[in-house]
Amino acid sequence: MRRLILGALLAIVIAAAPANAQELEPGAYTVSPVGINVLNLGYAFNHGDIAFDPSLPIEQGSATIHAASIAYARSVDLVGRSATLLVALPIVQGHLEGLYLGEPAAADRFGAGDLRVRVGVNLYGAPARRLPEFAKAPPSRVNIGASVTVVAPVGQYDPQRIVNLGSNRWAFKPEAAITRNAGAWMFEIYGGAWLFTDNTDFVNGQVRSQKPLASAQFSLRRTFRPGLWVSGNINYYTGGRTNVGGVFKQDFQANSRVGSTLSVPLSRRNSVRFAVSQGAVTTIGADFFSLSASFQQIL
Repeated sequence: MRRLILGALLAIVIAAAPANAQELEPGAYTVSPVGINVLNLGYAFNHGDIAFDPSLPIEQGSATIHAASIAYARSVDLVGRSATLLVALPIVQGHLEGLYLGEPAAADRFGAGDLRVRVGVNLYGAPARRLPEFAKAPPSRVNIGASVTVVAPVGQYDPQRIVNLGSNRWAFKPEAAITRNAGAWMFEIYGGAWLFTDNTDFVNGQVRSQKPLASAQFSLRRTFRPGLWVSGNINYYTGGRTNVGGVFKQDFQANSRVGSTLSVPLSRRNSVRFAVSQGAVTTIGADFFSLSASFQQIL
């Protein structure tokens, strides 16, 4: 029972990271019993070449960002398949400096980021089961899942500013995943793409649009005992070129990040998770260091 609860804890809170193609989040499609509710409190530190918006005329940019997040997740039955509903909201404090139109400039921001909602479902593998039935069923060796993430533009935004915490547009990410279990080892591969609506109130009243941003992620995880595991993660994302006022910007992305995640159980219903990552292959906006920690509790 302890193993099942810790597994459920992992499965339904792991996807509470910021919504972008730079995320490295193993375990997002782990199957969990129906009816589990989880609260997640997280913190992330990022420093380096972080593009608030790669279409802006900022050169030699460097940013330090502190982000706290609160997320609520619930495991549900969706037409007979196990599924997860998640809502997450970040609070961000950031300092950015660089050359704007050739002149030194700096900006500080503090406030709410955009709201993230995610629905994930297991399409092949274990069906939806409540805890007693879930405990009796053997684990599936192969699971195939899919999800849709929606980012709602509720974050702090001012069209008179060139740097904002909110994006003033909607974003959608359909994604598919394959998970392979082999005893203490788990291999995961995700593939998806971010799709964006236009920001019709960009700087100076311009319209900003963005091409789709495709992403892939690979993770290999080793479990030592229930709730205690470590994983190595790598991703790659490409595309996302922007257009401002009818002019395409030179901001096509082709980036990769590598990192590792450690999960440690504190009790039957609580755990903490630590993650570190760094840009591996970068063209724009991904050459930064990231360190995060989160606390999860089953309610």
